[in-house]
Amino acid sequence: MEVRLADPSGFCFGVKRAVDGVYEKLNSGRPIYTFGPVVHNETVVSDLEHKGVRVIEDKKALERTEFEKDACIVIRAHGVGRDIYSILESKGCEIADFTCPFVARIHNIVLEESGKGRHIVIVGKSTHPEIVGICGWCDGPYTVISDEEGAKSIRTDREITVVAQTTFQYRKFYQIVEIINKNSYNANVVNTICSATKDRQDAAEVLSKTADAMIVIGGSASSNTRRLYEIASENCPNTVCIQKPDDLKDYNLPESVKLIGITAGASTPQNIIEEVQRYVRGTYF
Repeated sequence: MEVRLADPSGFCFGVKRAVDGVYEKLNSGRPIYTFGPVVHNETVVSDLEHKGVRVIEDKKALERTEFEKDACIVIRAHGVGRDIYSILESKGCEIADFTCPFVARIHNIVLEESGKGRHIVIVGKSTHPEIVGICGWCDGPYTVISDEEGAKSIRTDREITVVAQTTFQYRKFYQIVEIINKNSYNANVVNTICSATKDRQDAAEVLSKTADAMIVIGGSASSNTRRLYEIASENCPNTVCIQKPDDLKDYNLPESVKLIGITAGASTPQNIIEEVQRYVRGTYF
């Protein structure tokens, strides 16, 4: 039996930058807060909480929280809207901004394009923090869609600009764009899907086409992990999604399996990937 890890997998640049940044801030000994969990990985968030990092869950919680004078507030890789910056600035605390550069680029695009009077179409999950943040940079009308039905329902007499959540599935994005173009909108389409996301999706697709079983590692709230699971399960029916090695205890691997493929979402740290690999080799070999 062989175990093969998709390359690339695990932490992307933006997530690693944010997580490393929080751990570095902890060395200062000051009170550290994050606006929302710094990463969609329960293991990492739990470790940071044990070290004293406190999570501000939403805008209302942020408004009512009284911070220490020397507190530091971290903006995670997902980014935030302009309203959150205004509230943070009014609190008088240090702001450590770890917005992913790819997400910040989308903020600039929608701000500029909406300033030109264009209707912004954002492809992604409406409740995802990255999408919420992007909406907060639109100066005019915008619509959030997540599928082909959403694309068919767009109603506007303006020219439109289309952007996407950085972790959206590449192939699905262009299926949506195709519908928008068929509906004869004067559309400026900007592919804002992060290259790291596409690279992980492509690697998972290639590996899942040859693997007899696939293990996808990532947090339950991680959109990019969910996309990897969808891609892998399309090609390999024997696909399971886990957060940590213990989740495999009740997983019965068919005897016919010769190749186990492993991939991990961009919110999964390297140590967890290595632990899963060791568990698989120690249990199924």
